[in-house]
Amino acid sequence: MLSAEVVTMTEIKDAAVVGGGAAGLSAALVLARALRSVAVVDAGEPRNAPAAHMHNYLGREGIPPQEFLAIGRKEAEGYGAEVIDARAVRAERAGDGFRVLLAGGGAVEARRLVIATGLRDELPELPGLREGWGRYVLHCPYCHGYEVRDRPIGVLGTGPHATMQALMLKKWSSDLVYFTHGRELGADDRLRLEARGVRLVEGRIRGLKAADGELQEVELDDGTAVPRTAVFAPPTMVPSGTLLDDLGCARDEDGSAATDPMGRTSVPGVWAAGVVADPMAQVIVAASMGSRAAFAIDHDLINAEIDQAVAAHRDR
Repeated sequence: MLSAEVVTMTEIKDAAVVGGGAAGLSAALVLARALRSVAVVDAGEPRNAPAAHMHNYLGREGIPPQEFLAIGRKEAEGYGAEVIDARAVRAERAGDGFRVLLAGGGAVEARRLVIATGLRDELPELPGLREGWGRYVLHCPYCHGYEVRDRPIGVLGTGPHATMQALMLKKWSSDLVYFTHGRELGADDRLRLEARGVRLVEGRIRGLKAADGELQEVELDDGTAVPRTAVFAPPTMVPSGTLLDDLGCARDEDGSAATDPMGRTSVPGVWAAGVVADPMAQVIVAASMGSRAAFAIDHDLINAEIDQAVAAHRDR
């Protein structure tokens, strides 16, 4: 593991991976095992850092996210991958490859590039919401629904997907409240929520009240307090970093990287993996995306090496 202050790499790597989460480390592991030289640039800010446990990853169910990443780092480094603790601030073309510039100086050059920078969750501006993020303020029913089953749950109507979340969560708890937060519910949505047995609470939310790290209630502007022990608040998911734009990679309508099934972006030599390309990808899916990108990169490098070998053979 290297720090940004000592990065003076003159060797051009086969691949540089920006992002040390599940997607990035999985790509690095596959590439290193394929005898490729690979460097991982990791800012150390995983999206799931606030969560105490990670779920739905076969063989690692319930593991703390930081422990999971530490294991992944050790495995990738064990096969020769280099992990650099630094923030990538820019990516650019460098000859036939790419250069990743690091905060504080230094750079990594590589023949191929994987962008696995993840995304950031933009939360509604409500008192108490950010403080409870990842503990009693949740976003994914499949990630956290089981842990709060049969408890008093709330869904905050702060985003376009909140209604669907409430309809989904009803099977995890019969005591479910949908807080409209002043948003106008369409007749069809209102009918479906009522038919599903979801209690509607009108009015705007003032904030969340917690004590000793546990949610106590949701407070409304009119002074009403509704006891809850957990709430779901769908965030706005925004891809992290500017590297996609630096290189001119096309984006989908939601802002994520536009890729083919193997993670290729619109820029030759650049792949994207994880939630930067698919905001709905859970950790196990992100890891798979990193592996697929690595397979494609190795094939791409092999083809380039074959072309070079054939050209050299003809010149003899």
